[in-house]
Amino acid sequence: QVHVEESGGGLVQAGGSLRLSCAASGLTGSRFPMGWFRQVPGKEREFVASISWNGDNTYYADSVKDRFSMSRDDGENTVYLQMSSLKPEDTARYYCGAQIYNSGPYYRYNVYDYWGQGTQVTVSS
Repeated sequence: QVHVEESGGGLVQAGGSLRLSCAASGLTGSRFPMGWFRQVPGKEREFVASISWNGDNTYYADSVKDRFSMSRDDGENTVYLQMSSLKPEDTARYYCGAQIYNSGPYYRYNVYDYWGQGTQVTVSS
């Protein structure tokens, strides 16, 4: 059973920075694509960023491009989301997903097989 766990959320002022972490455990010897999504109450889960299994490729939503950066540890299923120049509209619960069995476009939340519980990010104006 794969377990995904996020950490690093919190309250920050507009213009500030936060670093989220996500670790996927339970499937040794394999690396897989992972993604960050965010959700606010009453809205669908929204794509933020994703990274390929080897870290060579990263993808970002237009709304966070040039402000957020996703990376992963070599040889591990641990990923990070460095968020800078945060805006109040970045306020959401951030979820990390692991794409292990499904194939499909990285920006669709339903291609990710396992999710963490999420971590709250709140940006005050």
